[in-house]
Amino acid sequence: MPDFLLRTVGRTNLRLLGLLAVLCLAVAPLVGDRLFAPAGLRSMAFQLPELGLLSLAMMVTLLSGGLDLSIIATANLAALAAAAVLKSAPDGAGGALLVAYEAGALVAGLAAAALVGLLNGTLIGYLRVSPILATLGTMTLVKGLAIGLTRGSVVSDFPPAILFIGSGSVLGVPTPLLLLGLVALALGILLTRTPFGVVLTLMGSNQQAVRFSGIDTRAALLRIYVLTSLVAATAGFVMMARFNSANAAYGESYLLVTILACVLGGISPTGGSGRVGGLVLALVVLQLISTACVLLDLSQFLTLAVWGGILLSVSLIAAVRDQLRPLLAGLRAPVLRPAPPQA
Repeated sequence: MPDFLLRTVGRTNLRLLGLLAVLCLAVAPLVGDRLFAPAGLRSMAFQLPELGLLSLAMMVTLLSGGLDLSIIATANLAALAAAAVLKSAPDGAGGALLVAYEAGALVAGLAAAALVGLLNGTLIGYLRVSPILATLGTMTLVKGLAIGLTRGSVVSDFPPAILFIGSGSVLGVPTPLLLLGLVALALGILLTRTPFGVVLTLMGSNQQAVRFSGIDTRAALLRIYVLTSLVAATAGFVMMARFNSANAAYGESYLLVTILACVLGGISPTGGSGRVGGLVLALVVLQLISTACVLLDLSQFLTLAVWGGILLSVSLIAAVRDQLRPLLAGLRAPVLRPAPPQA
């Protein structure tokens, strides 16, 4: 395979494109043209962004060598905070006043998410708490507060402008998909074209070396977890708008799937390497499998089983490749023969 193609597209992305082609060829005879019919593609375009935005949030922490188990709770808290502001609007509010409440609702949701990120960043960066323990505690705290304050009830019935975020379209393209594309593009630029992105990736490779280089890793971790929470908040807004309701328990099944999507997309679980493009391709693969299972009237648990099987297969292939790499390198190395004796 040409080296320039590997450098441009990436080895992981090429594998995912190959996997996507194989899946399309395998599924097409079973479901016919229903999978790629306009209705099917539109359905996938509306379903993909929720998991996609949450996976992007998880990707940020994984690249830095961390983990954030509180992204679902953060997304729901942001949605509930936005819903509380919207519900505080006077009856019959319209025009500029309604627009002000709608904007204030989104700001309130982002602020609530940022507070969770600040808490996570402080615990992990400044108090040196393990990311798993810190975010597990934050997840439990945030979910408990959300359920306690709302008594576990569903807050619903939002203005059309808010619903447009989750169910609208711009030039035929679903708004959630556009939002996912914008966030993915912004993160791709941030992670590859800015000093913050370089520091984030280097921390995943060797945080101690980054600290010895004079960079304040504590402040960097604070920014990383705030960024993660803000991306998770956008997923909360999409779920809130698509369901026309907010609840403390929405999207809980997505948590482990976001890690699966990241690892399948080439994000190293130990940090330091990965691309946004790989994650997006992995999300397309997972969504294709999910939609095919729905069209075949298969159980959602079987969908999870297929996802897990693909992840195990990819991990096994990577492990075998790493084991064989030294052997193949030895076979390719030139054999050094002793020079003939001189007369």
